[in-house]
Amino acid sequence: VQLQASGGGLVQAGGSLRLSCAASGSIFSINDMGWYRQAPGKQRELVATITNHWSTNYADSVKGRFTISRDNAKNTVYLQMNSLKPEDTAVYYCNAEVIRYYNSPRVYDYWGQGTLVTVSS
Repeated sequence: VQLQASGGGLVQAGGSLRLSCAASGSIFSINDMGWYRQAPGKQRELVATITNHWSTNYADSVKGRFTISRDNAKNTVYLQMNSLKPEDTAVYYCNAEVIRYYNSPRVYDYWGQGTLVTVSS
């Protein structure tokens, strides 16, 4: 299973970006999907998660500005980021909890390669 993230880039403060992350490979279903970020010199932190029933959770720092969504038919998770701030600058990683086989409940945890978001002031 691979997660391919895209959509990062350079944007001015107040601007918007939309990240996408598509999972491919041997997938029966996906439980939670999410976005995390890691700024230089800091630990990786949760940005937002979404369950397979579309229940969402956000870090306080992004509430009201970011929106997570998913397309189960495409095994894809999105992160719409509005009103971006310089402190949002980080490498953004997607995550997926994957059930690979219909006859096994085992959940596998996968990460994307990261996409860089840079917000200039």
